[in-house]
Order: sequence, then C-alpha cells, then structure tokens
Amino acid sequence: MSHQLPSDPAPTPPLGLLAQLDLPDPDSYDELRDAEGRLRPAWQRFFQWLPAQETPADFDRRLELIAQQIKVDGVTHNIHSAEGTAARPWSLELMPMLIEPSDWAAIERGVSQRARLLDTMMADVYGEQKLLAESLLPPALLYRHPGYLRPLHGVRPPGGLHLHIAAFDLARDAEGDWWVISQRTQGPSGLGYVLHNRLIISRLFPEAFREMRVQHIASSYRRLLDTVESQARLVAGGTPRVVLLTSGPYNETYFEHAYLARYLGVPLVEGGDLTVRADRVYLRTVAGLEPVHGLLRRLDDDYCDPLELRPDSTLGIPGLLQAVRAGNVVVANALGSGFLESPAVQGFLPAISRRLLGEELLLPSLPSWWCGEQAAFRAVLPTLAERVVRPAFPDPGRRRATVPGEAGVADWVRRIQGDPDAWMAQGRLMLSRTPMWRSGAATAGAAMLRVYAIADTERRWHVLPGGMTRVATRSPLSVSMQHGGSSLDTWVMTDGPVDTFSMLPQRLRVDDIATRRRPVSSRTAENLFWLGRYTERTEQAVRLARALLNMIDADGDPPPPVLDALCTLAVFNGLAAYGTPSASRAPQLFERNVLAALASGARKPAAGQPRAPVTSVAGHLGALEYAASALRDRLSPEQVNLVRRMAEEFNATFAGLDAALPTVSLAMPALDRLGLQLAAVTGAQTDRMTRDHGWRLLTVGRLIERLVGMAHTLHTLLELDALKSAAGVDLVLELFDSTLTFRSRYQRHEDLLALVDLLVLDDANPRAFAGTLRRLRTELGKLPGTASMLDALRERLPVEGAGITLDELRDLDDEALRLQLCVLARRLQDAGARLSDDVGQRYFAHAEGGDRLQRV
Repeated sequence: MSHQLPSDPAPTPPLGLLAQLDLPDPDSYDELRDAEGRLRPAWQRFFQWLPAQETPADFDRRLELIAQQIKVDGVTHNIHSAEGTAARPWSLELMPMLIEPSDWAAIERGVSQRARLLDTMMADVYGEQKLLAESLLPPALLYRHPGYLRPLHGVRPPGGLHLHIAAFDLARDAEGDWWVISQRTQGPSGLGYVLHNRLIISRLFPEAFREMRVQHIASSYRRLLDTVESQARLVAGGTPRVVLLTSGPYNETYFEHAYLARYLGVPLVEGGDLTVRADRVYLRTVAGLEPVHGLLRRLDDDYCDPLELRPDSTLGIPGLLQAVRAGNVVVANALGSGFLESPAVQGFLPAISRRLLGEELLLPSLPSWWCGEQAAFRAVLPTLAERVVRPAFPDPGRRRATVPGEAGVADWVRRIQGDPDAWMAQGRLMLSRTPMWRSGAATAGAAMLRVYAIADTERRWHVLPGGMTRVATRSPLSVSMQHGGSSLDTWVMTDGPVDTFSMLPQRLRVDDIATRRRPVSSRTAENLFWLGRYTERTEQAVRLARALLNMIDADGDPPPPVLDALCTLAVFNGLAAYGTPSASRAPQLFERNVLAALASGARKPAAGQPRAPVTSVAGHLGALEYAASALRDRLSPEQVNLVRRMAEEFNATFAGLDAALPTVSLAMPALDRLGLQLAAVTGAQTDRMTRDHGWRLLTVGRLIERLVGMAHTLHTLLELDALKSAAGVDLVLELFDSTLTFRSRYQRHEDLLALVDLLVLDDANPRAFAGTLRRLRTELGKLPGTASMLDALRERLPVEGAGITLDELRDLDDEALRLQLCVLARRLQDAGARLSDDVGQRYFAHAEGGDRLQRV
C-alpha cells in the first residue's frame, strides 16, 4: 500500500520522499499520514518550520551532527553478550515522535491513574492485604513472585509513598488508540536518555520545537527530587542527603545514571560506598561516614541487600532492609515492587481499580490470561497459537515471550500444564509505524512509547510530558536497545502555555550552602587516585617506548649498559615479554617484541578464543579508560571522551595489521600523538577540576606513581652503570623529561653530580625527586584527617628535600656517589609503595582507626 500526497505545490525533497514511504504492514497505525494519505496536522506543521530549501543532504547532515554530539558527550549503552560487555554509542533517530494535545490528554489521565493504582496496591499488599482476602489478586502471583519481599510486610515508608516514579510502555493499535503493554516500578530506566535526546533534537529543529509549542520536561525532574527530599527530610529532621544508587559501570544504562546524578545534583554511589550502622545508612567518604537519608535507586530489589535478599550480590548494602524497617531511609522506589511488573498482573487490574479507586481503568491493557486460572486457560486455549506466551515470573531458565504458532501449540500446552501458575498468554498488537530518516532515505520503524509518572510532595501523580520512544530497526521486530532498537525524542504539543521551568530552584539560603558541596565517597576517591596513577604510568610507558625504539633504530651503537638498562625498564613496564634477550645481544628481536606488545591491545582473539591479557601501553590505556568511565559524574564529558579517544585511536593504528607486526615508522607517530593527548589529559586534571579532596587524592596518586617510577628508573640506570656515557645521560634526561633544562643550565657538562642537582635535589623541577616530594608533602597535608594521622603519612617521606643534601655528597667520587644514589632511589621507591598502601587503608578501605560517624 502506498499513500501519495495530494498535488501540493512543489513539496521540499524530504517532504516528498517521506510522502512516498510505504508501510511494512497496512494493518499498523501510520504516525505520519491519515487514512487518505495526507500528512497528519502535526507533521504538516513540523515540515512547515523547516528551511524552505531543505534537501535530503541537509537531513543527512543533521544525522551526522547527532552522531557527533553523542560521541562528544560520550553517550553509551552497554551491550551484554556471550563475548562480554561492550559499550556502544547511544542510538538516536533524527525525526521526533509527535503527539497531539488531545492524544496526550488521554495518555496523561490514564497513566496518572495507573500510577496511583499501583501505589495503592503496594500499600495494600504490604499492609491489610484486602486484595488477597477478597480474591482480587491470586496469592500465587504475589507469594511466588521473587519481587514480593516478605521481610517488608507491615512496613510503611516515611511519608507513606511507596512509588515515586513509574514507567509505562504504550503502543497504538491500528485505529490509533493507546494500550498499556507493560509497566516498570523497581528502577525505571531511560530518564537520563530522555533528557539527553531532548537536548540534541530540540537544537536541530529549534524553530519547529518553539513554534509547535512542545512542552518542556525539566519540571518533572525537579519534582522527582523534591518529592524524595521532602520524605527524606522526615528522616533527617533537617536538610537531607539524597544519593543515586547505581550498580556500577557495567550496567546497561550506566551513562544515564551518571548523567542523571549530575543533572539532579546528587552523588552517584555504588553499594560498596554505603554502609549500615545502628539501622542507619551512611556514605563512606574520605572524611569519614556521613548520613544518607534518601536513595534514588537504579538497582533491582533482589540485589539491594545480600543479608536478607540475594546472598551472592556484591552490589547491595548489607543491612539496608533493617534500615528500611526502622524508617531511617527513604528508598525510591520502595523495595518490593517487582511483583507489579509481572505481565500476569495486568489482567486483574480492572477489578482492582474498581475496588481500590472506585474507577474504571482509562487506558486498557492488552488482553491477558493467567494460566493459573483454569477458566482463563480454557478460554485462551483455542487461540493460543495466535497469542504471546510469557513467563509470569522472572526466571532465567524460561524462554522469552513467544508466539507458539500452530506447530508449537501442543508443546506449549504440555509445558503450561506442567506449571500453569508460571505462564500467561497475552494478546498481540501490531505497533504503529513512525517515520525515520537514514542515509538519504525515508524509512519507518515500529514504535513503542515509554512514559513516566512522577509523584509530587502531596502524593499526586504527574506525567512527564514526553518520554522515550523506542523503535525497531531490524527484523525480527524488537524495540529493546539490547537487541538493536533505537530511540526517538518525544514531542508533546500543548494548547496551553509552555512550561518554562528551569532546574534552578528558588534562591539559596546560607544554611543550604554546606549541603551543596558534594562529599567525596571512598570509591570515587579511589578511582580518582588510580586515575592519577594510570595517567602518570601511561606517560612514563610512552616516554620509555619512544626512547627505546629511537635508540634501537638509531644509526650509532649505544653502549651495552645503556641498552641493557633500557631493556630492563621495558620488561618491567610491560613493553616486552620477560625472558626476551636484551637489545645489546639481539636488537631486532627485542624491537619486534616491543612492537608486538604495542599492537597487542588492538588484536582481536580468534573465534572461540579468550582475549589474552593486554600489556604494554594498551594495558595502561585500558586501565585509565576504566577509571575515567567510573568517574562520569565527576569528570567533564571532554575529559572522559579524550581518554576514550586516546585508547581508540592508539589501538586503531594497529587494528588492521592482523597478525603482522607494526613498523617503527607506524608506531612512532602513534606514540607521539598519544604523548600530546596525555599532555591534554594532564592539563585538564591540573586546571579544570575543583580542588576538593578527590582532586587532591588524584594528585597524590599521580605524584606517588611519579616518585616510584622515577626511583625505579634511576636505580636501574645506576645499578647497570648506564650513566657513564653520553647516551646514558641523554636517556635519563629524556625519561625524566628534563633535557631542555639540563642543557640550558649545564651546557656541555654530563657529570653525575650535575644530574643529581637537577633530577634529585632541585625542588623547582616537577620531575625531580625533591620537586615531587615537596608537592606530595603539601597535598598530603591538605587531606582530611587529624594532624597526627597526616603526620604519620608524611613520615613515610623524607622530612625535607629529597632526603639527601649537596653537603653529604661533597667528598664522594663518582662510584661512591652512584652507590649513595642507588640506596636513595631504592628507599624512595619503597617509601612510595608504602605510602600508597597507607592512603588506601585510610581513605578507601577505612582499615585504620575505624570509621568516624558524622552527626545525623
């Protein structure tokens, strides 16, 4: 079936191409055109506000801008497969989903009613249980569902609100009527992506967005935070602390957790960041334990408390349920709502609504038959081949939703009869088709709309005016982002005033200022500490790799001690395999080994083979990238993207070589570029981050790594007698990044004492021991803790300078000086390692001195 536009005068090329679009299924609702083939009014207005000369090439350019912005912002979605977890760029289509005011009014009424119903059901099921007593909800659907948490029966949340947010997946039938497909109540995902989609698409079509009176969405986010804070204030008795609980960087939607936490202005925490003491929840920070009064959680119920729920969970907070029972923390949403997500509950909601609300449901659910009811099973059996069979309870061992078909009915009947309570059948709905634009051509995708209902402080429900529309982009049709789905921005048009609310709240009071300074959790501090260490470690590895390749590939023959020392350092830093003969004996073999190590991070394993451990520069880059990805809520998107691009571009240099070794001429430019990018990362860390405790620990980590690395480097060069030649002097100056200063200060001198002056004693040289130790002592002194505790940390280091003075070296010859420096280098290397352990025990593990409780 092909609908042609009436003979309008000279439509613009995109309009003309969209008008020629065929629907894959004539029984689906066409979001673009009406039954006569004319553009629907909303789309007419949309195209009216496009530039008059808009062409397909212009649409393609807009698509490129979307991809570019998503890359710049680092918007990702983690895909889980048998090969592991991989982050792929978020998929966002160019064309928005347009919803007229009349359609939205029906959705808003129906969704807010359903959210109110679900919250009322929660109060009943965990309270009087009238629904069970009156047989309106089968006991098997409640007690057998793992989402019903018996330990919380009789518990009423502070403020009485069980659900703060609920999400509903909606779809249109062929007549354009909306149906509820499913509902999400534990930790509904998508709010962060909804916000980011809006920011991108509204900027691409600013005139259309403004003139079509698209409703803004910021007030919904403010409402969510206000509601949680209002209830948490009952717990705190004053200004509450609310955090967003995530399962961590491997979660499918971790980007939006970090994005949402940053937008709402709340700390992003993992279960390990929190602890329960005396039935209260505390956040582990570098300054001690600080009380937490509200949790915006993005973690499923069963993972939240390993003591009472899933014992193998490493993501939860031991003792959380006891804190909930004591009424000392607000959890949004309240634990125990998972049973409401069962599709089998849908069939019982009409009667439950009449009983609890005295109202008929305004939005229908898909026809549902729970097979645990014999009458329902007998009723659906004749048409089972055409229905969708779904598990009634979450169980990894059961198959996903399936349409049995005529050939599979007998098998499914036997399976259902073996455990009828565990299965339900549901009607099918052909999803509506909405227009999309891809690579110069119009296409259509099957669309499902997810909308969000949010409770206010008066326990009234409001629907976010928009939502996330997901579309299927390939066959078989699935809108799931895990299975190739994509997303659209959703434009809800209004006949009334457009909400101009901003997330900026009312004027701050003096008493509010202290609460706006986010605490630095111990996990965040640890990630920052290692971000600093891996940045420095990668810089040292790059500098060493460049020096090694330059020296081996040089025309002259460096002295064997220099080559032996350089090769020893290369092996220690993972640039070459242990056991590789030194370059002084087999230069070509050692060079090949180094080049192979540089390329190892880009090599994909053969089919069925596990990935080998990545070493060398790629390994350091991978660790640096992981640390940065775990700090999305603390680092700017530019910093996170720069770190990610460094790894991508460096590995891409070697990715197309298959099993072949890279050449020096290929590797050196890649190392040079990586060196420049690392300088940019260092600059961002130094000049574009707030000097809080987290930044100081990042700096401490970087300085410790520098101290340990420089000490090991100098010790190796001295021990192998590599500094007796000009080549050795040049090498140590290059590795300490001090060549220019040395040559300008000492000109033609290459004495060991001159090296000691610049690389050991000069506290103005940031690469000298004295300069590094001076900064390290300063930053340690500014960390939180008692004076005696900070003194204990600094006692690991020399009291002043580098621990040695010029006077002590006055009467030493070169050999005695070499031995003295070897002792000093080993002592400083050990001091750095011990200091690293002390910092970890004090600020990350809280292993010394106990945790200091802050006043509630």
